Amino acid sequence: MGISLLLEKRVKVEGVLVDLAQLATVKALAQQLLQRGQKLDAVVWNAGIGGWTGTNWPWAIWTLCTDMLQASTWPTYQYSDVGSTAKQKGLKIGSEGEEAPVLGQVFAANVFGHYLLTHWLSPLFTPTSRIVWVGSVTALPHFFSLSDIQCLRAHDAYESSKRLTDLLVLTSDLPSTSPYTQDFLATTTPADTRKPKMYVTHPGILATSIASVFWLLEPFMIAFFYLARWLGSPWHTVTAYKAAVSPCFCVLAPSSQLDDMEARDGKGKWGSAINPSGDERVARTETEGWGWSGRVGEIPAGSVTGSLGRWRGMKVTGKEEREEFEVTGQAAWKEMETLRKEWEGRLGRVDQAVSEDL
Repeated sequence: MGISLLLEKRVKVEGVLVDLAQLATVKALAQQLLQRGQKLDAVVWNAGIGGWTGTNWPWAIWTLCTDMLQASTWPTYQYSDVGSTAKQKGLKIGSEGEEAPVLGQVFAANVFGHYLLTHWLSPLFTPTSRIVWVGSVTALPHFFSLSDIQCLRAHDAYESSKRLTDLLVLTSDLPSTSPYTQDFLATTTPADTRKPKMYVTHPGILATSIASVFWLLEPFMIAFFYLARWLGSPWHTVTAYKAAVSPCFCVLAPSSQLDDMEARDGKGKWGSAINPSGDERVARTETEGWGWSGRVGEIPAGSVTGSLGRWRGMKVTGKEEREEFEVTGQAAWKEMETLRKEWEGRLGRVDQAVSEDL
């Protein structure tokens, strides 16, 4: 009873409304939080949409029956809403006849809304704050194109947006991206060159409503997930509770564990992994072009290796692939900063005056 009363005074759960695909509401939320002036120790960017419109059931049944682990982890049978856009409500376009700017819906909900919110809230961060992005194990490089960063032409917009997340976060501490990250994460103490750190996680494969499945088929989907786990898949966490272990780790792990680990072994993509018995753990996940740590040929302890947890078509990361990943990440940062400034010009800047207590 004593500890519950203590926690009741320390913990306050409050809901706020925001539509990440409607940037005016993102700005309004940022303004609301800035006016409170309460520092942010950690944020978790988990919200998003799949952008799928249906399932190719004959192909799904065939691939799940003939290649279960690959098909249930990296599916190729979902139909995407190609070219879907998020029309901005109440946005003043300018002169009459001027067309509204195009904004990809999945891109806005999965990446850009969080990106703007991170920048606008940067006065509330300190050098020890943590910005945790939730990516996906399905974020493969062939889904992403710099020429289509908003995923407007992508047939796999969700996976494209998650690959962009990997590129941004994993390269965020590199000298080559610092001209962009310094502006993006401008804190209230300009003299302090230290920035809050960004981490990328993924929940594995779990049963949620992000992919709409007819309710009669949900038990079969869950059964397939459990069967994949029992056959050795390290990624089928199935339930949200077990899937949350990696973002919780990145929020709660002491600096002597998480930050020192990344400084020693390299920056990683932290995944929610599981064994056939259902015991969850946090594990480094291989990312094509980056490897497990951004260091060619190095596989830190605690990484998931082996064919069961690896997309069959993934290339081994060598020096050339690592250099290409960094170049692409740098270009992605440049594009995102250009978009941010363009949209700030349309939406207006957020008043970043905060409490002197920070």
